[in-house]
This record gives sequence, C-alpha cells and structure tokens, in this order.
Amino acid sequence: MRVNLRSDTVTLPSDAMRAAMASAPVGDDVYGEDPTVNSLEERVAELFGKEAGVFTPTGSLANQLAIRTLVAPGEELLAESNSHIVRAELGAAAVFSGITTRTWTAERGLLHAQDALSMAKPNSGAYLVSTTAIAVENTHNFGGGTVQSIEEIRKLHEGAQEQGLSLHLDGARIFNAHVASGISLKDYGKYFDTISVCLSKGLGAPVGSIALSTSERITKARIWRKRYGAGMRQVGILAAAGHFALDNNIARLADDHRRAQFIATKLHSVLASVVDPQHVHTNIVSLNLIDVPISASEFAVLAKEEGVLISALGPKFARIVTHLDIDDASMEYSAQTLANVLQRALVSK
Repeated sequence: MRVNLRSDTVTLPSDAMRAAMASAPVGDDVYGEDPTVNSLEERVAELFGKEAGVFTPTGSLANQLAIRTLVAPGEELLAESNSHIVRAELGAAAVFSGITTRTWTAERGLLHAQDALSMAKPNSGAYLVSTTAIAVENTHNFGGGTVQSIEEIRKLHEGAQEQGLSLHLDGARIFNAHVASGISLKDYGKYFDTISVCLSKGLGAPVGSIALSTSERITKARIWRKRYGAGMRQVGILAAAGHFALDNNIARLADDHRRAQFIATKLHSVLASVVDPQHVHTNIVSLNLIDVPISASEFAVLAKEEGVLISALGPKFARIVTHLDIDDASMEYSAQTLANVLQRALVSK
C-alpha cells in the first residue's frame, strides 16, 4: 500500500469531478464571459457575505491580491511568525507590493488578539512605518491545523476598528475550521475586509482559490491579477471543479479530521511527546521529534520505505495531512506503519 500524507494538495479529481469539468459551459474570463467562473465567484462571495470575488490559480496569489488592496507600498502588514503569508509565499508581499511585515509568535499559531493589537503602529508619521492591516490564518497550517477562536477574532476586529486597521483572512483551510467549529462561513467572513479561500486543499479541486472583498477592491485585484500574468481564458473548466467541491466535499471534511485524530492517538501511544491528540483540531498532525534520536528527514525516509509519505519541514518537525483520497484502510495502515517506524527509531541509536 502507498499512502500520501504530505499534504491535502495531493488529491486527484474523482471521475465525477472530471465529468463536471468536461461538461462546464465556458467563455473568455479576461472578457468576463466565462459563466462557470462568474457563478463560482458569486457563489463563494455569497457564502462569506462579501460583495465580490476573483478566481486565482493559487492561494498565494489570492492572498497577495487581497493584501495589496489593503496595504500600500512602504506600509506594514502584521502576521503570526509562522503564518503561510510570511513563511511560505517567498517574500511576495515585499517583492510585488512593497509591503513590509512584522510578526508576533503564538503557540501553535493560535490567535490572541492583544498580541497583534499591542504591536500595531498605525499613523506613524513621516519617519516610521505605519501599520495598516493584520492577517490571520485559519486554520493555521504550521501550527498544526489549529482553529482560531471566534471570540479572539471578534476582539481583533474590535481593536482593529478602533485603530483604523484592516483585517485579512488567509482561509486556505477555512472550510476545515467551519466543519470543526460549527461556526458559519458568514460569521467568520463578517470580521474581515478581505479573504482568500482555497478550493484545492481539503475540498479536492485540482486548482483554484478565490479572493473576496468589496466590489471596488475586487475590481482592482482583477487588474493586478492580469498584470501578474494570471488572466485566464476558458477557465470555467477549472471553476467547475470548484463548484463540484462545494456541492460534495464540505461535510466530509469531518472524516479527514477523524482520521487525523486516529493517527495522532496511535503515535501518542508510542511516545507522548511526539503529538498531543488534543491539539489536533482538523486534518493536520504536527510531529515534534525532539525526543526521537533521528531527524525528521530520516523519519520520513523510513516511512517512505514502508509506503507512507509525510513531510519533513524542519530538523525535528514533520507533518501529516489527511485528505479525501485517504480511506479508513489507508488511515489504519498509516497509523500502524508510522507507529512501527517511531518505535524502531527510538531504539535505533
């Protein structure tokens, strides 16, 4: 058996999703004439209570288009130190938009509103950088798929309003947060000025994210999308996969969460310090290998030899991500295989 747990981006379109893509009505999206992508943008905007959306090929682009509508060149965006927008978008905010960033550090990426609000420096005059926006990631990828507290989000929004700051939501896995917490998408959406929503992670589409905001901001973002070379033509073929994902793959995210919890519990039973199952909120299992006498890369190689692929993201940090291509048989095989690898590693040196 071969089980790929490196990311929820590795899923393959089902036959039914491929059929939906093949039959999608299409047009030229640069001219605004693709009915499938138009309806997808409108649908996702409505889900989150926003006026408009723009389809992008990646979540990184959706994030970058959104934040540049909030933060001018030379101004400052605040974000958590391990957030995707800071760590995994290759400095795009600075390179493309002249945006500077400062960060706060939070255990497992969990938001505490005061951490961000206390370091904000809006309206700093002619000699200091002014903060104009704060970004929140929900769920927090490198924090282990943690779900942000809606109460802390509310507090952040309240404090941001008082200071004249805008808020951006990196919602790459917001559907996981929605399913895990039971909080509606509109209730998340109402606190943020801009949102990025990914369709190609837990929802299983092969490509696609949507940037959401007011009609005015999205009109500007659409121009920048074209300027960045991401104006697309008959993109309804891809948008149809997004529609299919929204129709069929939201509620089933609970299965991914259950399977992640199963794997975490199995590994915890071998060595408690590797993972605390109570910290596994959604579909990501972060492995702390500090008490294991091999590196994360070595652990990943041993797992791969047994048919289980995981990601080594640091010297002693590995990540497991469950997704819609993983069934219970894959879950059980992965959990037992990884537990065996961990047990062997503990006595190897």
